[in-house]
Amino acid sequence: MSRTGSGRPATAIYRRVVVKAGSALLTHGGDRVNDSVIDSLASQIASMRHKGMEVVLVSSGATAAGRTAVAVPEKGLNVPLKQVLAAVGQGLLLHRYEQAFGAHDVRVAQALLTGHDLDGRLAYLNVRNTLLKLLEIGVVPIVNENDVVHVEQLSERAIGDNDTLSALVANLVDADLLVILGELNGLYTADPHIDPSADPISEVAAIDDGILAMGGESFSGDGVQVGYGGMAAKLQAAKLVTASGTAAVMASGLEPDVLTRLADGERVGTYFAPTGSHLESRKRWMLSGMGARGEVVVDDGAVTALTSGKRSLLPAGITEVRGRFNRGDVVTVLAPSGDGVAAGIANYGSIDIDRIKGVRSARIAEVLGHEYGEEVIHRSNLVKL
Repeated sequence: MSRTGSGRPATAIYRRVVVKAGSALLTHGGDRVNDSVIDSLASQIASMRHKGMEVVLVSSGATAAGRTAVAVPEKGLNVPLKQVLAAVGQGLLLHRYEQAFGAHDVRVAQALLTGHDLDGRLAYLNVRNTLLKLLEIGVVPIVNENDVVHVEQLSERAIGDNDTLSALVANLVDADLLVILGELNGLYTADPHIDPSADPISEVAAIDDGILAMGGESFSGDGVQVGYGGMAAKLQAAKLVTASGTAAVMASGLEPDVLTRLADGERVGTYFAPTGSHLESRKRWMLSGMGARGEVVVDDGAVTALTSGKRSLLPAGITEVRGRFNRGDVVTVLAPSGDGVAAGIANYGSIDIDRIKGVRSARIAEVLGHEYGEEVIHRSNLVKL
């Protein structure tokens, strides 16, 4: 992809785009789905498709849509009632999207996912193949978390939000761009709701600790009343996709023609530049962490070896094993500080690694009575976080 000197795309040559529309955007001005927002999204995505782009829409709003059909109290909704609203609203929301896209002769399909659907490698590939086939035949997949069975998002915990789901889907389908749409026009130096002097940030070269700190709990993002993602989840989503070579943009879905303008290379919102190479699907899955079964903690020497070059993880650098996992499972590699360093496919199970941690590779067979190689994680099966 050709880019301008600032790192932004020079022309509209995105091949595949994932668009995430949050609850606060979809319910703009109220607590129910706003038809004008739905129509605008459909019109813009249809325009992108007619230009030859493939688009996946990750949409919140099922619970809000359910409010139009079920009489519920305005406040104090518990999780079971939110699940009821999501069950009722999901069909209504899809029907509304079908109407909006149908006006542009575009067919849509629904895909309800949970983290478990992306946990194992086989399930990951099955979902990937389905989404890619839908795109191939010209259908726009509309993805949402399955709130009927997955309650973390409804419980207002960050793990289950659609921001994270949009990042996983972007990695899943090898997208070139993830667009996270809310009501705010990107990332600001402070919360513009409470600080009128907050300045918008046009571009972020790398999402470091300083940038992540801007997504603290006091920064409510695009909707504390009906949205559960918040700015912190949006930044984590952007970090996940940029690490695997995909650009991300955080922008306001209320901006006129925001998607088509972005597709044409215009500066809108906050652009997050890719910080890693465009990884192939297997490594994207490892990077997502969805298949991780356990963790290994390594010493500072191993951290340096893994981060400074393409090196394998040897048992001598491991200081601790956390969780139970088998040979062939994905594990996360942690620094002594607890920060994630890498993820990869283990050559040994947790019991074996616990026995050989701190041991030189030449002694693996002596300690275990068997050997699957001198590396705990081979460099070809390892990806840096």
